[in-house]
Amino acid sequence: MPKRSFVLISLAFVCISGLAQGTPDGDFHLALPAHQGQLQLAAKGFKIIESSAKPNGYEIGIRGKDDFGRLAFLAFLFLVPEQAPLTSAKCRDFVLAPQKKRNPTLKILGVQEVAQPGAPSVSVVSYTAKDRSGKSWYNVRAFVATADICGDLEFYSDQPISAGDTDLKMILSTYRLDEKYVPTFNDIFVYAQILYNAHMYKPAAPMFELALEKLRKTPESSNKTTMGRVATDQAGMAYGISGDIAKARAIFEKAITEDPDYPMYYYNLACADAEEKNLVGAQKHLREAFARKANVIPGERLPDPTKDDSFVPYRNNKEFWSFLNSLQGKE
Repeated sequence: MPKRSFVLISLAFVCISGLAQGTPDGDFHLALPAHQGQLQLAAKGFKIIESSAKPNGYEIGIRGKDDFGRLAFLAFLFLVPEQAPLTSAKCRDFVLAPQKKRNPTLKILGVQEVAQPGAPSVSVVSYTAKDRSGKSWYNVRAFVATADICGDLEFYSDQPISAGDTDLKMILSTYRLDEKYVPTFNDIFVYAQILYNAHMYKPAAPMFELALEKLRKTPESSNKTTMGRVATDQAGMAYGISGDIAKARAIFEKAITEDPDYPMYYYNLACADAEEKNLVGAQKHLREAFARKANVIPGERLPDPTKDDSFVPYRNNKEFWSFLNSLQGKE
């Protein structure tokens, strides 16, 4: 199965993922796909430059940088079921203990516990450490935990920083764990998309399906159809790329019964046909896709099948290749 389809729907999922991880005003929040809890912080002037997720659904993380390049942060929300029940201090020690063993230059400068009304307290620690080149780094780290879930926020710089710095103090005052938060479609979709972008297609596929299950249970909205189309495309393609063509086909065939006007379902079925060397089926589904090309999501367009990895292996089949060109009006 080709990987290019998702570039074409990037406008749709960027809008969704932006809601789930950060806003232009610097409000960041992280949630796991199947566990209560949301990590929240406000860091004005910072932007996400990297995201990560574990395939088991146990950890999500982001890396951010400020506009001036002076400060960077890492934020993680993760499960530690074997350490439950957790406190913020217990999570802090669980994370830092192995780091101290690996790096004997790590020196704790200060630790403080910050109470938060209606939410778990935050354990803030400041320390310095040297990297392998001998360069010194300065860190301010805040841990917050309850039950079996832990949040870890780390600011780091090659210049001295402390928890008392005005900007860090302001950010830390907004840092909290909402232990009652229930993950939404957006949270699950973003988690799945991070896995997909990291080429972890096999674990991403069922995560997209989980997002679809959540979407079906949410109230009607103006963009619910678009979100469903995007998530269905992602799920089917993730299964296809990971080698489960039968599962991908089942997802797209079911989607057609529910939403017969959307062309990408037919196009992706044609890709599955081509992967299985069924060119008759591929032609049928491509005709059906291009007959509905006006129904794409705004900002999306049907791919050029002559440039598609699923069909390129058949470029020496003159009849089939002529058919592909005709779809694009090249003949």
